[in-house]
This record gives sequence, structure tokens and C-alpha cells, in this order.
Amino acid sequence: MRRRCLGPLLAVSVTATLAPALATSTATAAPAATPSTAPSSAAKGALDRYAKQKPQWKRCEADSPAEFECATIKVPLDYRVPGGKRIDLAISRIKSTAPDKRHGVLFSNPGGPGGQGLYMPLGMQDRLPESAQQKYDLIGFDPRGVGKSSPVSCDLEPEEENPLRPYKEETFDKDVAWARGVANKCEEKAGDTLPHITTRNTARDMDLLRAILGEKKISYVGYSYGTYLGAVYTQLFPGRADRFVLDSAVDPARAWRGMIQWWAEGAEPAFDRWTEWAAERSEKYGLGDTAKEVDRTLWDLVAQADEKPIEVEGQPTTGDDIRSGMRQAVFTPEYATEAVVELKKAAAGEPASTKKLAPFAGSERTRTGTARAAADAAEAPSDNMTASFWAVVCGDNSAAWSRDPESYRQDAIEDKGRYPLYGDFASSIKPCAFWEKSVEPATKVNNTAGSLVVQNEWDPQTPLPSGQALHADLKGSKMVTVLGGEGHGVYPNGNACTDGTVTDYLLTGNLPAKDVTCEATAGSNAEARKNQKRDALPGSPLPERAPDRF
Repeated sequence: MRRRCLGPLLAVSVTATLAPALATSTATAAPAATPSTAPSSAAKGALDRYAKQKPQWKRCEADSPAEFECATIKVPLDYRVPGGKRIDLAISRIKSTAPDKRHGVLFSNPGGPGGQGLYMPLGMQDRLPESAQQKYDLIGFDPRGVGKSSPVSCDLEPEEENPLRPYKEETFDKDVAWARGVANKCEEKAGDTLPHITTRNTARDMDLLRAILGEKKISYVGYSYGTYLGAVYTQLFPGRADRFVLDSAVDPARAWRGMIQWWAEGAEPAFDRWTEWAAERSEKYGLGDTAKEVDRTLWDLVAQADEKPIEVEGQPTTGDDIRSGMRQAVFTPEYATEAVVELKKAAAGEPASTKKLAPFAGSERTRTGTARAAADAAEAPSDNMTASFWAVVCGDNSAAWSRDPESYRQDAIEDKGRYPLYGDFASSIKPCAFWEKSVEPATKVNNTAGSLVVQNEWDPQTPLPSGQALHADLKGSKMVTVLGGEGHGVYPNGNACTDGTVTDYLLTGNLPAKDVTCEATAGSNAEARKNQKRDALPGSPLPERAPDRF
């Protein structure tokens, strides 16, 4: 059943060193090779055959809108051997509402890694102005290995899917065993497939889909992880990138261990802002008259919960649960303040608002449950979102991950001191420590393709410096910064400044003459707060929101 949610969309060439290019110079968008990577005649022939596929479009579901069509195409598992194993790529589209005004195709990605994008055209249809819907066929797809696109699995049990574990000396050996166990299960279950579930290959899939659709270029809106996917596409296919909107951006140089560590680093300024905000309203909330007193209130609750867990919704909430919940909550000070007020009540054994305690209420149960519900809805393995997440996070750039477990111990101890709210969660051991080496190097993003980077000042998943770093790497980009903007995912949010700038770019292809600074409005931040509490992607029946995804 179609769901028409109204919040921001979330939660990332074939000219590469080891693969031939898919170029287009004719209406049929036939494959061609760059001189430096010319494939054999057999490989060239295999790529030709892929590009000549004719999607068999049909209504996606019996109860979906008639204009929402789906199909399945084949793509190479390994672009270095295009005549080898093939996998499915599930694609969707909603055609332009005014063919005489049509400019081209608008691809989109919701984030992840592991986010299902097949239903993205419905969300875009809900949110884009009619003028933009006239300009584009809206194209969605589940990235390779995800959802309905030959979904991968590691046969993980629910308790194995918790990716972020706080450092404790007494549990570290168990955490190392967990990380090694996940990597081993993934290797045993899908060792021949997972090395090819990478951002570079997903970008190649996008370009193959472009060729199949007969388009010379694509336009694109990517959120969170989708900004990295979009940036990699511009690097591998700079001449085929038309109008690219990269919303809530990943710093390519920090993919992926460094991006996870951004969650801890970015939370500290947000925490300080929150303590000042709550102190200024001490008469209303009673958390402390100064920022230092508010700080002490929170850490006293953490200490109390470490000694004896606080009951929230009938479940024990530990100090680690509080730290984890506050990591994202503090980016919206009112939300965090109301949560801590209710947590104080619960800690004192008084009745507390279940709704306002949401940041601390079963975050891990919710994360695993919603991911598995998403997989069920897509008829994918129950651990598909987690398996595809690790495939990308570990496989994109294995060089970013130490192979020495003791180095993670030291980093977690040091970062808990530097970033007490979340440093040890972000820096402790992950399955990537035991993952196979990447089949090709990570993409260095450094090009002049035009694009528009859009970023809230207070974003819990991709903090402002991350967006600024992507903007610096994309020499032809311009950036829209929303001062005071809260939440992950900006466009569209009802702010005339941001929405107007992005929509104008999509309609005209003209980037702003210089970077744009917008001021957040009460309405746009209210939209962000509403989105923070939502558990489904706009336009999608699939609940996929989680505080530990991009």
C-alpha cells in the first residue's frame, strides 16, 4: 500500500582503473571504451548486449498508482569480467507529466548503504513541484545487493546486527569475537558476491541504466550515503552528470571508518549547544541554570543508569543507551531537553511521557526491527540491510580499517575521552577489521563536474564539516548551507531559500553564481523534528530509518 509521507527524504563508470567505460554518443547509447581501459572484443560485446536490454515495464504493484512502473534488468556482478555472472537490478519510473517539456531523467537514492530506492519516485512525486515533474522521468532503483536487486545475506541473527557497541574492557574480547564472526559468516554465505557490492559498481550500474534508457546524461538527487554515490558517479563519469543535488553530504576522504567517527566528533558541538539552550530555559525545564549544571544533570543520569538501569517502556535503559540516544537527539535541542526531563522523572520512579522518551526507548530493538521489516516488505533476507551495509562500508575502502584489534581498543579509549557522548561507540571494533581486501582502490573524488551540495548546520549523521569537505572536492560545485538548520535531509522542507535554490537548479541547470547561505525557519526545523521521529522513507512502504545509517 502506498504511503504518502511528507518529510524530507533520506537517512551514497564504467571508466575506472579496472573496468571499461559505458559511453553514449548515439541514440542507442551503445557501450564504448576509453583508450586506457579498452576491453577485449568479447568484453566489449558483453557490454553491448547489456546496453541493448529493453526493460519490460509494468505496474509495480496492484494497488500502486498506474503511472508507477517497475522492471528488472541484468548487470554484471564484476565489471572487470562483464561476460561472467549476472545479477538483477530492480528499477522503477514515473514518466514526465509533460513530455513536450521533458529534459531527461532524474535518478535518486535515499541513503544507506543498504537503503532501498525502488520507491523513491513516489516520494519525489509527492515532494517535487509540478514544474520539476514535467521536466523529468523519475527513476528509482534498489542498489545492487539490496531489496529486490539480487539481495545479499550473511545469515545473521538479530543479536548480531547491532553495529555500534560501546567499549568496555570486560566485553571487548566478546566484541572482537562478534566482529570476526560477522565477517566470517558473510564470507561463508556470500564470499563470491559481497566483494562486488560496492559504491563504484553501483555507480557503474547507474551508468548502464542510463545507457539502457537511451540517455546521454542523468540528473540526480542523492541523500546522505547517496551523496557519496553521486560524487563517485561524477568522478567516474564526469561527462554524463547533468544536474546533481547532493543533500546531507559524506566526506569522500573519510569513507567509511572516518564517517562513522564523525557521528562522535559532530555530536560534541551539538551537545554544548544543547546544554546552553536548556540552561537558558531552566525556569521551564529545570535541568540547570548554567550549561555546566545541565551537563552534570545528564551525566548524573548516565551514572545512575550504569549502576541500575532506568526503566523505559518496561525495558531497562543503561547509561550507554542514554549516551547513544542523546547522540542524535542533541542536534534538536528542544527534542533532547524534553527527553531528558522525562528521563529524570523515570529515574525518580515517577510517571513519564513515553512519546518524549523515544530517544532512549529500545533504539537497538527498533533499529533491527525496522531493518528486518524493510527486508520483509521487499521479500529480501531479513538481514539484507545489515549485510549490504557492511559490504559497502568494509568493501569500498578496506585500507581505512586496521587489521589489529588492539588498535580499535586504543582508539575507543582515547575517543571516549575526547568525545564522551559517543566516541567509543564510533571507534571500537567493527567487522571490517576482518573483511577481505577491496577488489579495487577507493575512489578519490576530485573533479569539476557541476553539482549542488545542500547541508543543514546541525545534522546528526553528516555534520556540516562533512558537507564542506565534499564541496571542496567537487571543484565545480556550489553549496547551500542552512544556518540553524536541524536534521538530516534538507530538500524539500518548506524553506523558500533552500527549496527555491535547489528547484531552480533542477529546472534550469544553472548553479548559483556563488555559495548560498539560508536561515532555517521555524517551519523547516519543525519539518526536521517531524522527520526525526518518522520511521519510513517518504513515498515508501518500507520503514528504514535508523540512527546508525547514512
